[in-house]
Amino acid sequence: MEESIIDLFGEPKTPLNELSPLTLAFLGDAVHSLVAANVAVNRGNTAASKLHERTEKYVSARAQARTAEYLLENRLLSDEEEAIYRRGVNAKPKNKAKNATFTQYHKATGFEALLGYLYKLGQHERIAALVYEGVRLIDGKDDPALSLQQPDARETEII
Repeated sequence: MEESIIDLFGEPKTPLNELSPLTLAFLGDAVHSLVAANVAVNRGNTAASKLHERTEKYVSARAQARTAEYLLENRLLSDEEEAIYRRGVNAKPKNKAKNATFTQYHKATGFEALLGYLYKLGQHERIAALVYEGVRLIDGKDDPALSLQQPDARETEII
């Protein structure tokens, strides 16, 4: 049986329910960036600068806030997921939003906290499903290049 990257580094020193929402958001930011970069690469090999542009449109605070609003409006989050999201929204980050409003930045932090939480739980398929909804929303359409739509992508762990 293959171990995930998380398992290779041993047991966490802090239980999941004791991690701060900003710690979860820190992790969720990295997870979201990795998944979005994979989407960008799946759309075709190109210059790194172009891949960065493709990725940035999904991981910007504005895009994350829009995704979170969509997920909430369409009741696509469980009660537990919504509670984690709200903890992230209510966190008090020390950083200021660069290209987003205060509200957008807080919603983005909530979305990232949710992704970080799901990652720590090992719910990689759920992460892919939520990010997929965001990509569809931002692009305004279904895209066959999205890895979630490819049959064996569901069996591949996000690491």
